[in-house]
Amino acid sequence: MRSIAIPLALTVSAATADAVVAPIRAAPGADTHAAAAPQGYTTSRTGSAHDFDYFAGGWTTKQRRLKTRGVGSSEWDEFPATLCARVYLDGKSTVDEIWFPTKGWSGLTLRTFDTARRQWSIYWVSSERGVLEPPVLGGFEGAHGEFYGEDRDGGRPVKVRFIWNKLDADHARWEQAFSYDGRGWETNWTADFTRADPSTVCEAGRPKR
Repeated sequence: MRSIAIPLALTVSAATADAVVAPIRAAPGADTHAAAAPQGYTTSRTGSAHDFDYFAGGWTTKQRRLKTRGVGSSEWDEFPATLCARVYLDGKSTVDEIWFPTKGWSGLTLRTFDTARRQWSIYWVSSERGVLEPPVLGGFEGAHGEFYGEDRDGGRPVKVRFIWNKLDADHARWEQAFSYDGRGWETNWTADFTRADPSTVCEAGRPKR
């Protein structure tokens, strides 16, 4: 969940606040772990076509977002959200919608799996702008997934990192971090997910309003 310039998330994101600006990034699949790249940054991580099958269904979430990014703030805004996800193309594509009832807006995450590169691209679009933003790239190793890309936050170029952890059958955690200086990461958005009954939280594959 990326919303830049005032966030899962996915999308998340990636990065995610109440508005999104157009990012600049390297070509998909290109490894930009070179000059001014923070620890771990790479766009060459791979995964499998069924990495996101786990997320199909309904989820309730606790969202935490830094009130101000890139200034060393430790003040967080906490709010709920509901997410409903579907899997398509035998696991090679997923779509989920997340609804932030106390914020009055929603977001949609599209994930596609490149079978030649064995790599996921995660795209985000918010209801505020309705624009499909360029992706972060990566994949899972076991229950841990990492995805990287480039963007701008309030006009400042940033490296972007998504981390997904499948904690158990019914719980997951997502984190978004930016690097402004090419050296360290600042985590600015987290989401803790608990699996829910889709008949309770979803309607026609979308979060109930």
